[in-house]
Amino acid sequence: MSQYSGPLLTRDLAQALLAARDAGAGTWTGSLDLGRSIADAQLELDAWQWHNLRYPYPEKLKDRTIYYWDGDEFTPVSRFSGSLIKLVPTEWGAPTFEIDGIKMLPTSKESPFEDARRKVTLVEPHGKVILDTCGGLGYFAACCLEAGVARIHSFEKNVDVLWLRTLNPWSPDPDAPANGGRFQLTHADVSQAIAQIGDASVDALLHDPPRFGIAGELYSQVFYDQLARVLRRGGRLFHYTGSPNKLTSGRDVPREVAKRLEKAGFKAQLALDGVLATRR
Repeated sequence: MSQYSGPLLTRDLAQALLAARDAGAGTWTGSLDLGRSIADAQLELDAWQWHNLRYPYPEKLKDRTIYYWDGDEFTPVSRFSGSLIKLVPTEWGAPTFEIDGIKMLPTSKESPFEDARRKVTLVEPHGKVILDTCGGLGYFAACCLEAGVARIHSFEKNVDVLWLRTLNPWSPDPDAPANGGRFQLTHADVSQAIAQIGDASVDALLHDPPRFGIAGELYSQVFYDQLARVLRRGGRLFHYTGSPNKLTSGRDVPREVAKRLEKAGFKAQLALDGVLATRR
């Protein structure tokens, strides 16, 4: 799927365009790609231009929603195919996404992109071959590319998430010349596909699975044994866990994960909002 290059609107942006037009301005300056760049939009009475293309002023837009131009109108970046999945704006520019109203990336204290960068730093990606088990919007991969990874292979099971990536300017494009062929993105269930990855063939692992109740197989001893198999000795793994159910049930998922990783052949410790482990 090719990357979208048109404007992305939120309710606040649409209101800003209209306010500038109504104030008599001929130009509005700001970002129409979620903070990736700043450019001018030329304002007319019944339309506006951006990158030499003309668009109508949109009708009333909803809050917490990102809109893209589908060729006929501005439509929400969302899909429903069993679950409602949507791209959600943040104050940081880089968006998060939700599945059935459940936010999939932390955004309360910092950008989800900066959150990914802190976690990626733990595995020291420069010059390494990295397996990214659950690619999501691709922020782990983008940070690895930024840090000089030798090669990163990402898996993503959900085809609707892959579609969101094509509309998100913060998601890295595997075909972008700037990435030099270092980034491979595969549409597959990593819990099954990992069996085809060679022993000790990766230098580091990034594992950011959905919560346990959605994808319990990605927290299983069987899967952790596979992670240990494909990772070289001394290689690092960062496993995002969060702290689900801790307040309601007292369950300590990070420590449960650490114990299973230890059993699989890792030395594990709690770090940030997950577990950092080293292959023994």
